Amino acid sequence: MGSLRIGFLQMGFVGEARESPKLILGKQRPLLGRGFGGVCLKWRISGGLRSTPRKSLWRSNVLSTEAIQAVQSLKLAKSAEKLEEVVSSRLGRLLKEDLVNTLKELQRQNEYRLALKVFEFVRKELWYRPDLLLYSDMIFIFGKNKMIGTAKELFGQLLKEGLEPDTRTYTEMIGAFLQVDNLKDAMEMYGLMKRFGCAPDELTLTILIRNLENAGEEDLATNVKQDCEKYVDEPEEFLEQVGKKYPKRRKEKMAGFAGFNQFKPNEALNVVFCYSALAE
Repeated sequence: MGSLRIGFLQMGFVGEARESPKLILGKQRPLLGRGFGGVCLKWRISGGLRSTPRKSLWRSNVLSTEAIQAVQSLKLAKSAEKLEEVVSSRLGRLLKEDLVNTLKELQRQNEYRLALKVFEFVRKELWYRPDLLLYSDMIFIFGKNKMIGTAKELFGQLLKEGLEPDTRTYTEMIGAFLQVDNLKDAMEMYGLMKRFGCAPDELTLTILIRNLENAGEEDLATNVKQDCEKYVDEPEEFLEQVGKKYPKRRKEKMAGFAGFNQFKPNEALNVVFCYSALAE
């Protein structure tokens, strides 16, 4: 099968930012959608699918000197021993906001291994409370780098911590699967998303329609288009825009993918995403 590589800028994931430590965040307008056991955030994206990262509740627009120095020290640590020394000496002295900003800056620079190290340190802090935005950002960066195993582990971990995935979290996981050409698990995740009452947004629907059509899975693409009637305010206009902006580039069907249009959302993923089991 031809590659199903997806440009993360087009998918709406974080794009390249300036090297300046001053990070300017765009504004998004949250809408409320249905969620299991509570509220599921539904994001309406303006000026593209997703042109800027979403703002964490803990993050300011400007990195402090301490956060900048921590980032530099982590990047200069060339051995495991030196890295552990920097983690204990530098990170342990940072305030909460500076520590989270250090994590965000490493994500922005695509230093995903260092970001995971800092994220693990954050989770051990006394003040830490499970934060869905932090997890979604981590899933994004590992999906972007095709580290799908780590993205799955992070998804399972956020469930264990009692968090309920929102529209963005599910979409990041769908994007991660598509980044490694795994349409089946992307559709499994889409099925879970709907089954647990979290409404897909225009970004979710767009990336699925584009990639299913490019893979030659017209029946599945049609099913997703039909969902637009339920989840999009003006479905006909939306689908017309998707067709114009992202014309079909039909590719050879995946081997063994025939018959997948009988997909059932409750069929097991190769990684267990069972909420009841993870909650035990």
